[in-house]
Amino acid sequence: MTIDDLMNMAPVIPVLVLGDELDPAALAETLVAAGLPVIEVTLRTPWALDALHTMAGVTGAIVGAGTVRDPRMLDDALKAGAEFIVSPGLTEPLGKAAIASGVPFLPGTATAADIMRGLDMGLTRFKFFPAEAAGGRPALSALAGPFPELRFCPTGGIRLETAADWLTMEAVTCVGGSWIAGPRDHDLAAIGTRARAAAALAY
Repeated sequence: MTIDDLMNMAPVIPVLVLGDELDPAALAETLVAAGLPVIEVTLRTPWALDALHTMAGVTGAIVGAGTVRDPRMLDDALKAGAEFIVSPGLTEPLGKAAIASGVPFLPGTATAADIMRGLDMGLTRFKFFPAEAAGGRPALSALAGPFPELRFCPTGGIRLETAADWLTMEAVTCVGGSWIAGPRDHDLAAIGTRARAAAALAY
């Protein structure tokens, strides 16, 4: 499975910062049933790797690791069962290690220099992060202009109310959705409702 395959599966990739409030398997089942099978578990909490491992065993779930910052974290994520890797930025050691592993990789970019570093490595699919703080849609439109062959998954500060506007952009394939489930959410029904609304977005 390629990064393009993953980015085209649904309009939104849930970006999860997990606490200990929810059963990870039940959360993954809820997201898959709602139409969001591609799930990013950020490595920001002590529960992340165990949750990723559990969620990866749920039928229909394609679970990746986010906030991967270096090759050691990459190795830990792959051992836990990550099927794709997302990073907040792009360094040469991480980029080379991810490419060598063969795992689908979505590195974070916010500048033309970031993008050109990725292009030098043969990468053409990127996370635009932090999307709203880095200038929003006007910034990505200007940034994508010199690189029409690239496609992005903007992440950071996007809400259901603004996601549709991002998805109208030619350079955008999908968006990262941190609004779907937060670290202290415990209501699976509410998460399912938000996930279904996200899955119904046109893209």
